[in-house]
Amino acid sequence: MSDSHLTEQSFSGLHLPESLQKGLADASFERCTPIQAQTLPQALAGLDVAGQAQTGTGKTAAFLVALFARLIREPAPASRCHNAPRALIIAPTRELAVQIHRDAEILGSHTGLSLGLAFGGVDYEKQRHELAQGVDVLIGTPGRTIDFVKQRVIDLRSVQVLVLDEADRMFDLGFIADIRYILRRLPAPEERLNMLFSATLSQRVLELAYEHMNDPTLVRIEPDKMTVDRIRQVIYYPSNDEKPRLLVGLLKRMKPHRSMVFVNTRRAAEEIERLLRGNGIDAEAISGDVPQRKRLRMLRDFHEGNLSVLIGTDVASRGLHIPDVSHVFNYDLPQDPEDYVHRIGRTARAGAEGDAISFGCEEYVISLPDIETYIGRKIPVEAVPLELLPEIVTPEPLPRGHRFREHGGPRGGGSRGSGSKGPGGPRGRNSRSGGPRNPSSRSAPSHSSAPSNDRPAVHTERSAAAEAASSSGHVPETSSPEISGSETSIRNTAPRSNGSMQGGPVRAASDLPADGHPSDDGPRAEENTGEASPPRRRRRRRRGKPSGEADSASSSAPTQMEPPAKAE
Repeated sequence: MSDSHLTEQSFSGLHLPESLQKGLADASFERCTPIQAQTLPQALAGLDVAGQAQTGTGKTAAFLVALFARLIREPAPASRCHNAPRALIIAPTRELAVQIHRDAEILGSHTGLSLGLAFGGVDYEKQRHELAQGVDVLIGTPGRTIDFVKQRVIDLRSVQVLVLDEADRMFDLGFIADIRYILRRLPAPEERLNMLFSATLSQRVLELAYEHMNDPTLVRIEPDKMTVDRIRQVIYYPSNDEKPRLLVGLLKRMKPHRSMVFVNTRRAAEEIERLLRGNGIDAEAISGDVPQRKRLRMLRDFHEGNLSVLIGTDVASRGLHIPDVSHVFNYDLPQDPEDYVHRIGRTARAGAEGDAISFGCEEYVISLPDIETYIGRKIPVEAVPLELLPEIVTPEPLPRGHRFREHGGPRGGGSRGSGSKGPGGPRGRNSRSGGPRNPSSRSAPSHSSAPSNDRPAVHTERSAAAEAASSSGHVPETSSPEISGSETSIRNTAPRSNGSMQGGPVRAASDLPADGHPSDDGPRAEENTGEASPPRRRRRRRRGKPSGEADSASSSAPTQMEPPAKAE
């Protein structure tokens, strides 16, 4: 590994506490990188720092050294509670928080300062118990940190050092409101050391720095090129059908010991994982759908060399320091040019060399001009040779929304309509257009030819006309009224040509002509034109006897249904 990325400034020349120097020796840190050489003198002097540098240039070690030195040299506040951390480090992702914690364990192993983690996806009660016992340095993500603050598990009023790592990424992930919530619960900016580090110091990041920091010193490490020369960049132009074959062909030919494949969506990450595994390549996809314990296991295996290919989205491209990543594959070109720089920055770290291979496919090649403008150079183009397009085993495509179903997403079933509910639920007030739930217990289907001013009626008396209609054979074969309490109602349905059931009004027997046959010249336009009549509100009222009829008429006689209409 080359030392050309280091400066002449040594850590021993910074007059650090002896316990901290032992930790630096354990990590084999002797000389500073440019960002460390320019920020550490300022931070060790008690000045706030806002630093910008390329990814992989040692920003984590810069703020950890300044943090430990401050806590060792200055005593804790007299008003500090047992659950009040003395330093707070906020990171945008869980993986970055875990990595900072790992680096802090090495550098601070001889300082006697306790470390704590706060991030989601793992045992909540275990984290709660550890933080309630008290820690000196808390490293966490915004959401879980706020959760513990609201639960009064931790007290932020005694924080002496604040660090915001990857501040620009926090804006991208929508954490800025959470960051402001946390900063408002800290001591005044003049009473603490504030450090902000980011790959880019945009205007919104600078606004945050000047609002919540004490006149920070801006340190910008601007390289001559956005991407270092130690990264060999190349781009292929495959079709969408050639992309998976080209990826498998390159991985099998190059046989990289440790490589990363970047895609734009979590679904694509899962598909690539299944593709590579199906073709004999050990690969795993890291995404938000993967349980946190499994994600940490993936990173540990990848870091230790037990996993050769790690697939991820742009979230995995920020802040993760994994040494000896030899190849980075942009299976999908990123839509943000800055993400391209962060992706390929996973290789050629700390003076090493690496390869960045991109696919300019039909879908994402539109991002290439912006990327080349941002990095200030043209990416060399390579042809797609046939020997890199082997025959592969193509896995079955993933079902749509399979992840949502696994995690309690939308369930199957139709939507609720107005006035009706699904199977087993109570009926609404409006009639349903689909007919009865149990057709076998309903009346036989028939069309109605009643006049338009007729209403669905229930008639419990049989008249002479009804007897005549019954004897003439024009009465439906079955008629079963639906009775609820003292209410009697009838639903008459008729089959349509498309197999659906359409409800229609029921005619009383007294409305039939004298011969018992329905009239075919009624004015119901919707019956003749095929237009569905609007749903009628079911009437809930007790019907009395019609006036003028004798009491001798049988009130318990079955209800007369209208005869079926002739097919037109």
